[in-house]
Amino acid sequence: MRQFILDSISPVDMISWALTALFFLGAAAINGGDLTLSFIGAGGVVMTMFLVGASVEVMIETLKDVKGIGTLTGFLTNGPEAIVVVVGLATGDILFAASTPLGSNFMNPILLVLAALLTGRLMLTLKVHPAYTVSCLVVTATFAGGFYLVDRAHYLFWVIAVVIASVYFFLRRMPEQEEETDDIAISKSWFFPALLCLIGAGYALDPVVSFASEQSMAPKGVIGFIVLSTLTSWPEFKSTMALLRRGNGVAAVLNIVVSNITNLWLACVGVVVYLMM
Repeated sequence: MRQFILDSISPVDMISWALTALFFLGAAAINGGDLTLSFIGAGGVVMTMFLVGASVEVMIETLKDVKGIGTLTGFLTNGPEAIVVVVGLATGDILFAASTPLGSNFMNPILLVLAALLTGRLMLTLKVHPAYTVSCLVVTATFAGGFYLVDRAHYLFWVIAVVIASVYFFLRRMPEQEEETDDIAISKSWFFPALLCLIGAGYALDPVVSFASEQSMAPKGVIGFIVLSTLTSWPEFKSTMALLRRGNGVAAVLNIVVSNITNLWLACVGVVVYLMM
């Protein structure tokens, strides 16, 4: 388990952590916040989201060899976004609840292009079902932006968003199965400890983000849309780079497309639940 956690941390992760610190320090400098406490808040946000992401990753690894669990594990990769939605709803802050999955719908396409450039697989990526891929990413990002433009009481908008996202999901083309290599086996006994860690990190998320928001004077909705969306999209970014390095462009693109679809579902469900509360 320790080796698995260590192997899951890469220089790429450290870049995202550094960018998080720069965001809060920059916000504090612009808004007149406390630089020292903003830096501490940034560290708390990074640590909390790392625990969320690591817990989800461990849970997925423990389920890998369970027959028929593939679809479920695919949805579990959006667990960090789901945690933010739940925390936002629990605190009655719909802007914070929906900001992370919606922000991820803008961040994911950017990270896909970045991964393709860094791995030298841009042409391979562009050739993967271009009409489907581009239209899906544009549509899911457009609906994400619509959250901030449309009256949230318009249920029809959210119903249409769910229907269209579902159509794209069922039209996706599955990649060819690959043999798993170099995986570190994790005992299924780690599933429930990871689940408890996930719940604990989720419980701490709102106080940590609130502290960072107060010290840097950055709105929680902006933190969710920019910072948390980047941190929650980072696992998809790393897995996309790994898939592209292996030449599996279909799986890499599908990784991002399904994430955008699931994020839109999460945001729509969050809005509807909020309106019914």
